[in-house]
This record gives sequence, C-alpha cells and structure tokens, in this order.
Amino acid sequence: MKIAVEGCCHGELDKIYETIEYLEKKESIKVDLLLCCGDFQAVRNEGDLKCMAVPAKYRTMQTFYKYYSGEKKAPVLTIFIGGNHEASNHLQELPYGGWVAPNIYYLGYAGVVRYKGIRIGGLSGIYKSHDYRKGHHEFPPYNPETLRSVYHIRNMEVFKLKQIQMPIDIFMSHDWPRRIYHYGNTEDLLRKKKFLRSEVETNTLGSPAAEELLAHLQPSYWFSAHLHVKFAALMQHPPKGNAAPRVTKFLSLDKCLPYREFLQIVDIPDRSSSSEGLEYDPEWFAVLKATNSLQVTTPQRWNPPENNGLHERWDFRASEADMMQVMEDLSGELGIPDNFSRTVPPYDPGHPQPHTPPSYNTNPQTTELCTKLGLTDIYCKVGQRGDDAGRSQSATREDEDESLDEPSEYPTDTSGLSSSFNPDEITIEDEWEEEEEEKGAKADLPSDTHTPSRMVLPEPKSTISPSVLMDLPPPSHSTPRALPAQPEGEQEGRCGDEEAAARILKRSSGEAGSRNTTPIIKRRNQLIYQTTDDDECEG
Repeated sequence: MKIAVEGCCHGELDKIYETIEYLEKKESIKVDLLLCCGDFQAVRNEGDLKCMAVPAKYRTMQTFYKYYSGEKKAPVLTIFIGGNHEASNHLQELPYGGWVAPNIYYLGYAGVVRYKGIRIGGLSGIYKSHDYRKGHHEFPPYNPETLRSVYHIRNMEVFKLKQIQMPIDIFMSHDWPRRIYHYGNTEDLLRKKKFLRSEVETNTLGSPAAEELLAHLQPSYWFSAHLHVKFAALMQHPPKGNAAPRVTKFLSLDKCLPYREFLQIVDIPDRSSSSEGLEYDPEWFAVLKATNSLQVTTPQRWNPPENNGLHERWDFRASEADMMQVMEDLSGELGIPDNFSRTVPPYDPGHPQPHTPPSYNTNPQTTELCTKLGLTDIYCKVGQRGDDAGRSQSATREDEDESLDEPSEYPTDTSGLSSSFNPDEITIEDEWEEEEEEKGAKADLPSDTHTPSRMVLPEPKSTISPSVLMDLPPPSHSTPRALPAQPEGEQEGRCGDEEAAARILKRSSGEAGSRNTTPIIKRRNQLIYQTTDDDECEG
C-alpha cells in the first residue's frame, strides 16, 4: 500500500492533491491514502476563520471550502489530525472523529481507525502543561485564552490511548514525541533549526505526553509535523516480556510550500482485510464506552484513576466481551458510513460574508455515533451549559496563574513556565511570515528539480539493528556538541500559540529592518501547483 504523508497542511488542499497527482504520473504509482499531520484548517466560511488561531491578516479561506461545498471531491481518501492552527469550532463538532467533507476524515481529539487492515491512530493538538489536566470546556465565540487552549492536548485522551493493547501500525501527532530527535541525525536537525539546540540538549523539546504514548503503543510508524522541517528517526524499544523488541520509524515533514519537503510516499506492506473502505476499530470504541463516565467538560483538573485504593476501577482495557458488545451496537457493521452532512453554509466567493459570526452546531455524525454506542457528545454538553459555559470562557487571571503554578506531572516539562523561552511559544506572526529562501528562484518549477521524492521504508524487523535499516545512529546517540552561536536574524520560528515571545525571534537576515516591513510570503506560483480552474485570491 502506498501512503502519502503530509506535514502541515495550512489549508492548501488543492496544492497537496495536485502534488500527489504529479508524483503518481512521474513515478507510475497509485496513492491509496493521504495522511495529514495537523494544521489542516478545515475552514468552511468566514465565521470559521474567526475560530482559528492565526493573525487576522492571515485569515484566508484557502481551498478546503471547495471540498466542503461539493465543488470538488478529494481524489484520494484523506485522514487527518488537528494541530494548533485549526477552525476549532468545526473540529469540536466531531470529538470522536468524522467526515469534514466527502472522502476527508478527521480522527477526533484522539482516535483509531482501520483501512485495508492497517490500524491508524492519532492525537490532535499540541501539549501545554497548564491545560493538560482540564476538560474540553471551550466553546465559541472563543476569547483570546480559549482560542488557544481549545487545541491543547488533554490527559483524558492520552489516558484512553494508553488502554490500547493491540498493535498499532501508524500513529500521528502534530508535535513531536520528546527525545525522538536523539534517534536520528540530530546534528543535521540543528543545522536546519539552530534555535532548537538548547531544548534538544536539555531534553525539553517535544511533547512528554506523546513520548509516553510512543513508549506504550510502539507503533511501526509515527508521523508528525509542527516544527516545519523534515526529520527521520528510528527508535528500537526495550522488549516487553519475552517478545522481540519493536522498532518505530519516525518521520516529520515540512509545511506545504514550494521547495519544501512537505510530502513523502511511504510503502506499507499490504495486509489482508475484509473491507476496502475505512472502518471503525472495535477495541478503540470499547475503550470509549468504558471511559465515557470519566469525561470532563469543565476547566477543573482531572486526574486519571490509579490503583491506589481510591478508585473502584483504574484499568479500562477492552476485553473480548467488550469488543463483541461494540460489534452488537454497530449491528455487525464496522464500515464507517458515508454520512457527511454540512452544518453551516459554505463560503461563496461571489457573495462574501465577512461579518459571519462563529457558529456552534451539533453534528449529525456525532449524534448518530453517540446514540449507537451510548457516548456523550461533549461539545453538545458544553453548549447546553449556557451561562456556565460563558463563565468558563471568562476564567480570571488568578485562576490562570494558579494553573501555571501547579507542577507538571512530567518531571522535565517546562511548557507551563510563563517565563521560559520555548519555541512552541513563538508568536504565530513569526511562523506565517516567510522570506524567500531561494534567491533568484524562477516562477516556473523545473520538472527535474525539487520535487518530493518517494521514500520506501522497510518492514519493521526487530532482529536488525536500527542503524542498518535507515543508516541512522543507534538509540544511544548523544546530543552533538554546541555550534557557535548564530546571529538572531538567522533563527527561524515555528508554530506557536503564545504572545510572550513576540520579539525574541527576528526576521531572516534579508529583513533586518522594521517589524512593519511588508513580509514576503513565499508560497504558490510554481508550475507544479498551477491549475487552470484555480480562481482563489493568491497572496
């Protein structure tokens, strides 16, 4: 099976599908599935733009609305997770996953599905310790705090995923698992992203929650994005019991821009399956049913139950009987129905509505699934709180300060320290304003250069050294020595969600003037991306 893996989408669906078509013709292959690792930006109309954490001047419709309205249909089945630049009110309609457009499936806050026998899991959002133990309490219209906290990972989702016992083939997260950078070419990574050195050397780069899931799930493949750089690693896990040690192949990709490594074709060994379509996963649904009573929809802290004498139950792993009950609930049909339905009017380029307010809607897909399985529609529950929801949106600064003071459950985590500089905190402006990297690059892309190449990863073999499989350093690879300090102007930003570090990173060396200098947005305009019917307003 050939799977296209894409880094940060940023709403550029037309460009991504055109690139896949280009590669299919060039390589004489057929892509079976597209996986997008966050920042998907499923923006349906102008109201959704107000629910996306990007500067107002960069709130553009991009091309997703064409697939939502039915003007176009995704040419390849697409599965994605959320990142930290999303139309959050849209994704909140589908907490357990669902179709955002025909042939485009969102995995939810966390989720596991099956496709042609391949088991695919994912976790949406990015990690921030001060929101990690809260419930999903956010509700549109968002205030400046909830506009960002809405996409922060919660420990409830991690707890659910840690109940999974059956093997996972592919897992996706937006931010990287912490310490994964020690299992690849760390020196090359730091040449590309010099400002990461301090965090790499102190093991504070990345998500400790994703690190915990990586150790538990040990998937064959783990795909990420967020840092806007291509990076591959290979991690051999300690053996569990008498089983042979498992190996995880990690790959992170860039965002969708010309001359950037944002797409790879990965060969996954075929596996026999009773279905050719996308299927629900019985074990995952059994876990959802078992943990439904634990759901929290308030900002109050939630701690997972433990075997400490204080909880009646702490093990929510699925039994065979639990999975059989799921099959009964679904009437024996695991195939995910094509039940997409629009819940808001789509954007109409001929009649723009810039004053459209953010919408709140329950989604029929979620209603149907919750009815079948006896689950709680947590977005609907938040909406039903009425004034209580409004009060949770208006949390006082004192409450926020208390949450920052509370220690993280991960010993080396620094993401909640308001005084620390973590590039995850870089302002969104720094991430979105791109300067030209290719001086004198032509508008037309030559057919023989800079096209995304196909990467074939071998089938996992625990008896072979990881360094042989991908020519990468073994797991004992140490942090490289420090390089000479680089001028501030050479530093690069990445996706973030805080204003505090707004002035820490500067523009690239060619933009050493005022912050008011008009940024050069380097995107599109290359021949590979052009289509005859592309009538979007290019910025």
